[in-house]
Amino acid sequence: MSTVRRPDHRNEHRAARGGHATGLRHVLTHLITPLLMCIGMGLAYLGAFAHPAPHHLPVAVVGQGRSAQLLAQSINDKAGGDLDVRTVGDRSAAVERLKHQDIFGAYVISAHGAHGAKGAKSEAGTGGTADATVAKGASHGADRASHGADRAGEAGAAGALSASAGTSSAGGAAGPGKPAPELLVATAASDTSATVVQKVFTPVAAQQGAPLKVTDVAPTAEDDPTGQGIFFLLVAISIGSYASVAVIGGAGAVLPLRLRAALALGTSFVVGLIGTAFAGPVFHLVDHGLGGLWGMAWLYSAGILLIGTGLHTFLRRWTTLGVMTLFVMLNFTSSGGIFRPEMQNGFFAALHSFWNGAGFVEGTRSHVYFDGYGLSGHVWTLVWWLVVGLVTVGAAALAEKRRRTAEAEAAAHAAAVAAAAVAATVPDPAPERSGRPVRTAGGAAGAGQGPAEAAAELAGEREQEMEEAVGV
Repeated sequence: MSTVRRPDHRNEHRAARGGHATGLRHVLTHLITPLLMCIGMGLAYLGAFAHPAPHHLPVAVVGQGRSAQLLAQSINDKAGGDLDVRTVGDRSAAVERLKHQDIFGAYVISAHGAHGAKGAKSEAGTGGTADATVAKGASHGADRASHGADRAGEAGAAGALSASAGTSSAGGAAGPGKPAPELLVATAASDTSATVVQKVFTPVAAQQGAPLKVTDVAPTAEDDPTGQGIFFLLVAISIGSYASVAVIGGAGAVLPLRLRAALALGTSFVVGLIGTAFAGPVFHLVDHGLGGLWGMAWLYSAGILLIGTGLHTFLRRWTTLGVMTLFVMLNFTSSGGIFRPEMQNGFFAALHSFWNGAGFVEGTRSHVYFDGYGLSGHVWTLVWWLVVGLVTVGAAALAEKRRRTAEAEAAAHAAAVAAAAVAATVPDPAPERSGRPVRTAGGAAGAGQGPAEAAAELAGEREQEMEEAVGV
């Protein structure tokens, strides 16, 4: 009597569980990258933008004599280090300093109101409290003043009312034909800084019994009223650059490094053209100097692409996280496109002095709005980052050459070991007449298994890296 063996499903279930465990480990390992991106982006963006406040923001009081000095000293004392108030002799000198971005606001005392400013310097100092902070949404450019600035404005208004009720001096009430105090700003340098300065000096003007007249000596383009279009242009060029790094490093890994470097330079050329088209004919952020803008965009993009291409040799599938850290987390937050360094903490303010995003943003502002003042320094910042990219590619070339040499030596050693093993398995030097081949395939397979597995693993890393880049 024959018996039918039932299939043993336990081995199948055990094999399935083993496969699921391997797949789960693979997914969890690759989830590390997006989680690190989440942590890094949160720390960078919230650390840079969450609590903007002035730190030694340079402003000026325009006027001569003791009244201007007393007003400047009073505001400085009340600001507690938030402002750096100095005096400027005349209006033309203040305009020049604004266009050189030495100051970000200049309060011109009206001729008839100078005595009133001296008599009401205590209330003016209260109005100058620099608890004013501005949080400007990057998507819509709307600004909101901080609670401290609102309280300062209320205190200044109350001081003006009391001054007008208790004194008959020239500063106590507005008379017919009385010149209004004037605040000079340059919104092209930073719209957020200009807003903070206006919040500070509006209560000061109230002490003179006249509304504050605001004059913008360096306005932005008509189609970029907040001046933040340059920052978003930086974002577009950056994404086009660092996303291309994953493609060149992943899909182009079989190419020699010199060809990958050439592809990086060619891609940066195209990215610069796209950015220039966005800034000029598409969105009209810039109405002149498009050639210079393209030059800076190319330098900026080429630096990113060369650094990323070189780093790919060392970081492999972690390259996307590396370039995002360098050119998104630390770069966008320190560029000055939303808040200038005087409105940020010391870490991001320090990065602003040499990071490539700040070089592009400040260079573009200087080129478009400030007649090229300080442009050479910003261009040199971009050039040095390009040099860093060339050095990184050079280091990668040396590393790949050593790696190829080591692989060739390992292959030669494996071939020698395989040949020795084959020779040891042959007892008689005379060849067999049976026609059956000598079993040497095992050694050859053993020698070829490592490179095959390494190639498969490398292909998987390339695919994962490009998926991460597309996902970002």
